[in-house]
Amino acid sequence: MSLLSTSDVDASRDAYRNGYYGKKLQEGLEFQDVVTTALYQRGIIVIGYASRRFQIEKGENMLGAEIKRDGRFRDTGNLYFETAEKSHPDNPRYVPSGILREDNSWLYVIGDEKTIYIFPTNYLRMLAARFKTVQTATSKGFLMPIADADKYAIRRIDL
Repeated sequence: MSLLSTSDVDASRDAYRNGYYGKKLQEGLEFQDVVTTALYQRGIIVIGYASRRFQIEKGENMLGAEIKRDGRFRDTGNLYFETAEKSHPDNPRYVPSGILREDNSWLYVIGDEKTIYIFPTNYLRMLAARFKTVQTATSKGFLMPIADADKYAIRRIDL
């Protein structure tokens, strides 16, 4: 796992102040719409929870699918699976998230507007130790090469 430099944390603080995270949130919400449409076309209905309370207590949706956009995987050659996060770079504590979040999620859907991968979250938990771990000022996780994603995903959908 990489250690964070002061400049990494400062850059993250600047990004936070300049609306980076709000923009990423909007991209993520739009990606959820892409995924739910793609799954609907394949006979899988995803009904999202609208309230913050239900999202925290239950999960993103009634299906139990955590949906994440990875807009960089084509450039990096890796999918990034988050395991912990914090809401602000100055917050001292990370909390479990992504595949380690304790909610109704049993599926993890990740990708971009061209390709999505579907994994069981329990399988990702078992696989996590095999891959390189990374840390940013607000996130911890691991990188899975695309070749491995093609091998381990229960489904790959090209849109």
